Amino acid sequence: MQQDFQGRRALITGGSAGLGLAAARMMASRGARVAIAARSADKLEAAAASLRRDTGAEILPVVCDVAQAQDLTRLVTTVDQAWGGVDILLNNAGGSSRQPALDITDEVWQRDLDLKLFSAIRLVRLVAPGMKVRRWGRILNVLNTLAKTPPGGSAPTSVTRAAGMAYTKVLSHELAPFNVLVNALCIGRIESEQWPRFHQADAPELSYDEYLAREGQKIPMGRLGKAEEFASLVCLLASDGGGYITGTAINIDGGASPAD
Repeated sequence: MQQDFQGRRALITGGSAGLGLAAARMMASRGARVAIAARSADKLEAAAASLRRDTGAEILPVVCDVAQAQDLTRLVTTVDQAWGGVDILLNNAGGSSRQPALDITDEVWQRDLDLKLFSAIRLVRLVAPGMKVRRWGRILNVLNTLAKTPPGGSAPTSVTRAAGMAYTKVLSHELAPFNVLVNALCIGRIESEQWPRFHQADAPELSYDEYLAREGQKIPMGRLGKAEEFASLVCLLASDGGGYITGTAINIDGGASPAD
């Protein structure tokens, strides 16, 4: 079944760069109207201009700090006023924060939970009622493989992401009768705007290409993933072609995770 998003309205958090921008571009190129949300107005406007130029689609950039409940309400209100609702929600905001568990303060725990878990909970609460009425919706939560196999030193990210995986499963059961499908994408090492930062912190003596090649050798497929490969999975799960897939937490990691 073709992945055609004509008439669909997508909302993507963390949509101004990296994986979120790649997903926005692919959806927009297939006919969706796409709202992208991020904190930086300059990056958002640049991303929106790029998307409009490359796809000709209707793009709505909205400045939003997803860790703030009032910002999320304003975000959804803005999209509702522009387009009348959200059909596809991609919860993609949040980075990776890791340290020994006993060193993590309450403030760090709360910041991670607000950014990666409660942002998704609050957005779903705002958009899912409309999806239920229309009897069509797709909710995709971007997690990582640490949600399934958390090593020492991986908190708070691994704990927050594991909670996100449980939330995905709960929602999938509750929303399936309304044809609102909920899935998680557990990402591994996928090249994005964060990798130049990793390179400088980890191995500045190597060229960037040498660094990526070295890191890729740690993965069974022998390379890092591409943002476009992530976007392709997003589009499958968000399309009618993915209409019998719900409640899953799909690894996209080149075979690196020991857990299915």
